[in-house]
Amino acid sequence: MKISIITAVYNRKDTIRQCIESVLAQKNITIEYIIVDGGSKDGTKEIIESYGNKIQKFISEPDKGIYDALNKGFRAATGDVIGLLHSDDRFADDLVLARIAETFSKEDIDAVFADIIFVNSTGKLIRRYKSGNFKPNDFAYGKMPAHPSFYAKKEIYDRLGLFDVNFKIAADFELLARFFKANIRYKYIPETWVVMQTGGESTKSIKSNLLINREIKEACDELGIKTNYFKIYSKYFTKLFEFIV
Repeated sequence: MKISIITAVYNRKDTIRQCIESVLAQKNITIEYIIVDGGSKDGTKEIIESYGNKIQKFISEPDKGIYDALNKGFRAATGDVIGLLHSDDRFADDLVLARIAETFSKEDIDAVFADIIFVNSTGKLIRRYKSGNFKPNDFAYGKMPAHPSFYAKKEIYDRLGLFDVNFKIAADFELLARFFKANIRYKYIPETWVVMQTGGESTKSIKSNLLINREIKEACDELGIKTNYFKIYSKYFTKLFEFIV
């Protein structure tokens, strides 16, 4: 089995090397690593190029945002299974992808997901995002499995489509809601697969939080998922229990 890993990046010279090394350190698995750079000007591109053919595909050109960049990577992917790793993030250990491949080989499933953790710039654990309690009807409450831990067969993307770039910061929510509404077969693995650095686009300001929740409502409306803003904002109560004090 071959797994394609997509990283979209723009001006992340301080973190991209850690991300790349995390992918290259994965053991007992065939990887197709695809990096899509939006035309970085800070030295990121030169760092990526220094790895040569260790990175199977490198696209560097202007894009229309992270989801447009990720879509370029997904279209270029030839792996049996596709996942992503953001440029600020890393895998929790060097056998994550091997365990994902093993799960797909043993189970009759279309997708798999697990847990992730968030750390601050000093590496201190801030939050645990556990996907184990997820149920498909949770989309009505603005909840979804941890997307950075989500891996699906390429044929699922070919059949159900890629990110909808009309969404600025909730295209991952819309994609997962669309996939689960199509009744994909999935399995949750009670492990931590990704270590994320805090400060993502959807959480960096009040304005971003308002936008993502508006887009979540729009996605649910488009997909015929009955919801309202009271349901969507109620997710913040359960999120309180994920933070490490």
